[in-house]
Amino acid sequence: MTSIQDERILLEIEESLLQVSPFLTPIIFEFGIGLLKVNGLSSSAEDGSVDINGNPPLKHKTGNWKACPFILGNECRCERLAYYGIAKNLITYYTSELHVSNVSAASQVMIWQGTCFITPLIGAVIADSYWGRYWTIASFSAIYFLGMASLTLSASVPGLKPEECVSVLALCPPATTLQYSVFFSGLYLIALGTGGIKPCVSSFGADQFDDTDPSERVRKASFFNWFYFSINIGSFVSSTLLVWVQENSGWGLGFLIPTVFMGLRTLHRQLLRRNSALSVSETRRQPGYSGLPSSCSIIPKTFIESSISVQVSRQSWVISEDESKSDAFVTSWKRCTVTQVEEVKILIRMFPIWASGIVFSALYSQISTLFVQQGRSMDRIIHSFEIPPASLGVFDTVALLISVPVYDRCLVPFVRRFTGKPKGITDLQRMGIGLFLSVLSIAAAATVETVRLQFARDSVSMSIFWQIPQYKLMGIAEVFFFIGQLGFFYEQSPDAMRSLCSALALLSTAVGSYLSQGRTHIEKGDHLTYHIIKFKKFKLEH
Repeated sequence: MTSIQDERILLEIEESLLQVSPFLTPIIFEFGIGLLKVNGLSSSAEDGSVDINGNPPLKHKTGNWKACPFILGNECRCERLAYYGIAKNLITYYTSELHVSNVSAASQVMIWQGTCFITPLIGAVIADSYWGRYWTIASFSAIYFLGMASLTLSASVPGLKPEECVSVLALCPPATTLQYSVFFSGLYLIALGTGGIKPCVSSFGADQFDDTDPSERVRKASFFNWFYFSINIGSFVSSTLLVWVQENSGWGLGFLIPTVFMGLRTLHRQLLRRNSALSVSETRRQPGYSGLPSSCSIIPKTFIESSISVQVSRQSWVISEDESKSDAFVTSWKRCTVTQVEEVKILIRMFPIWASGIVFSALYSQISTLFVQQGRSMDRIIHSFEIPPASLGVFDTVALLISVPVYDRCLVPFVRRFTGKPKGITDLQRMGIGLFLSVLSIAAAATVETVRLQFARDSVSMSIFWQIPQYKLMGIAEVFFFIGQLGFFYEQSPDAMRSLCSALALLSTAVGSYLSQGRTHIEKGDHLTYHIIKFKKFKLEH
């Protein structure tokens, strides 16, 4: 039996077992490696990667799903727990603790969120050009922890936060310059720290799978689903436990919990780096570099095949003999390989797809701003318990956590029977479905707001649970759009620019947040009735 036939049998067995439980993946992987050994097949990676000793890595020791628990657990759940522990309820902290107006608070949150998705460009360049993904993640995690510590101090130390309002009618004292300095220093250190983690983690995890192995290619297609599933575990905890702690036990404790998790993760990586599967897998998936022969007088013609629908031109740069001998050519901008030219062309061809992410991100950013303010003006009392409006975000997360396994284990195998594609549908089709669902979510929110205003005129409060459909629709939209976007930019990007392309995908989120923030200022400047002001007005009237 040939190697390809054995791997096909192994893949069929794996898929049938995964239908029972996705958590059997590590066990199934070890079973597959044993089957390969029995049949005398190679268990070494064949994609040109090397381990820490410069040898081809062994699949049963490094990479694949064996490294993923460290990546998904440590990198995603801890970092995302910290990020969402701040982001989910940040607008409430602005208004209740820093005594900022609703409009200014929404604007500041959008600016910060946008910054968190711009800084990945810095981390991506450092990872792709200098440090590599592992050390970039490790270094920026330390910066992240310093930001969390500073933010916790600003919420805990009495002198570093404004005094509480004496009464409802009294003017609340604004924050001082020192208090703002400590708060914003921590907040934007977090933005810088997350910039070194966001663009590297997804590519770092996907690099653990051997593209020359058919079974590993299928597993890598599932990796992005479970990657996004894992980071939303942190979002779920933040939307429930941390938001409740912040609202009921104080902001200091609410910020301290994710700070401790972030610190422990950073310390764990540094102390156990050499003994963990993550450090081995990190060196495993670094492709070797092949330089140009020193005797070459011209740059050899190279072409990168692209699966983007628009055909990439196959032009090459040819250097004359006189130019190659000229000293000016050595320092000229013209000194670039055809591969580099083609890489730039690939990035240009990706631009329309990148721009579509701006629209989705502008809609998605409403979850942490207008959705929360809308919920704050609705009936949130159940018996004697008052529901924090930011906690409704848990329905977005729950919808996502349910949708990912259903999509990966039910929908993809079903659609694959008709399309014959490993992912069932293409990444672009998946993104299109997600964009459509996000529009439905905003339409549902607009419908709820229309009815809520009618209730307010009659001095009747509308239950906050009417917001559940809009949160659920946005959660399902994330499964389609964001995960499809991750897969698209990873698969289409050149090997040496995968962190950068992941950062470009995140940049669309930043632009979307800034567009939402700009719309807020335009409406405010034109003296239109801004949504949040209406929420507060009708709440006071009834």
